[in-house]
Amino acid sequence: MKIINSSEFDAYWKNIPRQTDDPRTEKTVKKVIADVRKNGDAAIKKYASKWDKSSPSRLEVPFSIAKKALDDLRASEPSLVTALELAALNIKNFACKQREQFADFDVELNKGIITGQRIIPVEHAGVYIPGGRFPLFSSVLMCMIPAFCAGANEVILSSSPAADGLPDKKTLAAAIVAANICGKNEKDLRIFSIGGAQAIAALAIGTESVPRVDVIAGPGNRFVAAAKKQLFGEVGIDFIAGPSDILVITDDESTVNLAAADMIGQAEHDPDARARALVSSKEIAEKIASCMESRLNELPENNKKTARASLNAGGLIVICKDLEDMVRIANAIAPEHLELQTLNIENIIPKLRNYGSLFIGAKSAEVLGDYSAGVNHTLPTETCARFTGGLSVRHFLKTVTTLRCTDGEGYEKARNAAEIIGRAEGLEAHAQSAAIRKE
Repeated sequence: MKIINSSEFDAYWKNIPRQTDDPRTEKTVKKVIADVRKNGDAAIKKYASKWDKSSPSRLEVPFSIAKKALDDLRASEPSLVTALELAALNIKNFACKQREQFADFDVELNKGIITGQRIIPVEHAGVYIPGGRFPLFSSVLMCMIPAFCAGANEVILSSSPAADGLPDKKTLAAAIVAANICGKNEKDLRIFSIGGAQAIAALAIGTESVPRVDVIAGPGNRFVAAAKKQLFGEVGIDFIAGPSDILVITDDESTVNLAAADMIGQAEHDPDARARALVSSKEIAEKIASCMESRLNELPENNKKTARASLNAGGLIVICKDLEDMVRIANAIAPEHLELQTLNIENIIPKLRNYGSLFIGAKSAEVLGDYSAGVNHTLPTETCARFTGGLSVRHFLKTVTTLRCTDGEGYEKARNAAEIIGRAEGLEAHAQSAAIRKE
């Protein structure tokens, strides 16, 4: 865990590379996309044999198998199903509230000029859920439920196959929980056993088995991120997500143990995850570092190994001079998750601009946002919070505009202005198109 003074931060931060920028990964993914475009399902199965735990003969997963996965989970781990259902309800209620904020309208700007907007959901939403070391079945709820609440006609879910040729059973079970909470069934949800860049290519392009979608959302490794980046424009995406990160701001010694716990929770994701803190004194910095060391030793060996690798590679505590110093550095880092454990929280909130999700106060652990509180955990990383927020219903909605013109003073002024501007730009046909509408 590196500890620096805020005066050293700018030089340190300038040399931090973007982990999603990797020429070798880009080159590999470009080949995968071209192969899927040309050879469809055959290419998908080839890459499954090469990179996944199996290569299923049938890519689509019958809905009945997903339903059985939920039934089996309910029998073996009923408390987990109850937790998933509670989380799903909170996520749905939050997403529905977000949907209410997007509304159609018509307004007469001037006499005869009536403008408006329509909010139209996409027809086909693609959701990608990684398998990997820790299958993120909670992401199924976070991605599927906003898509359904937005009004998408169909969700296409894809996740990498396990040894039995199917996605992780908890991923399948979570898909049914999400469908159930939104009142959806097999007409609204299709599931595919495809992982990695080839899954993104299949969803974006379409194959013999996989329908083409309008938008792809969901987390993934660097190959998934590169595929979304290369296919953006051919398909909509949520954003390019890199490794997960957290920033804790604290000037309160009583929250040292909480800060340490939350930072380690982020670090155990993978060695590329980043846990950082901004503190008001050297004493707090050293106490957090000491507490993290103690907590690390209590973890299972695999989790401890991953978290320690992450902290050694990029763990950071910055000792700041004052509140303004903390705000400046926090806005520069633009973290995915930003926790406030300060004594005067309300003074700092209005000044913070760049974060994926803000967790206010000591009780507001980032892990509640990850799983059960209702806010979405699919969030921008690697400073992308400077220009975008997290996944929400808006990623599955299109805001389109309308224009209706009738006789009136406002219309004639706008028509005349269009004629003048078109002619001034040298586009005479434009000008004439306006001119012929003169009374």
